[in-house]
Amino acid sequence: MKKLSFLLITSIGIVISSCAREEENSCSEPQIEPGTEASIEGGFDQQLATELEADDYGMKQYVMAFLKKGPNQNQSPEEVQRLQLAHMETIGKLAEQRLLIVSGPFMDDTELRGVYIFDVKTMEEAEELTKTDPAIKAGRLAFEFHPWYGSAALIKAAEIHKTISKKEI
Repeated sequence: MKKLSFLLITSIGIVISSCAREEENSCSEPQIEPGTEASIEGGFDQQLATELEADDYGMKQYVMAFLKKGPNQNQSPEEVQRLQLAHMETIGKLAEQRLLIVSGPFMDDTELRGVYIFDVKTMEEAEELTKTDPAIKAGRLAFEFHPWYGSAALIKAAEIHKTISKKEI
């Protein structure tokens, strides 16, 4: 489960920017006038930008999912534990495939249970991935999806997290 430990990075500390909703409910690259681009000190790495699919701002579109309490909360304690383990296994599989790049629970007891950031192009793709989660199938969790514009470097946070975590989840 070492692979899972890096997923507990919360998006709040990593977020560089988010986009405002447009009429189509999708994010797009900010528009600037030609010739007004600011130069960036510290050295631009075109190879890395290409590898990470970054736009000119070092950003890209993701799908953010908010995990919410689902309609079925009547499972036995043993079933809740089994579903949680299966849920974590699903997270690990999606992370190994680099489809899920950030995940973590909210630390308060509200209807919102956690957040995912998927590295996919559409909300439909993210929805199909979440349908593989046993906690979703059992109705214990539900998801709300939103297109999100953030740093293309998010996947690097997962790699770094592997080097700073002492314990497995």
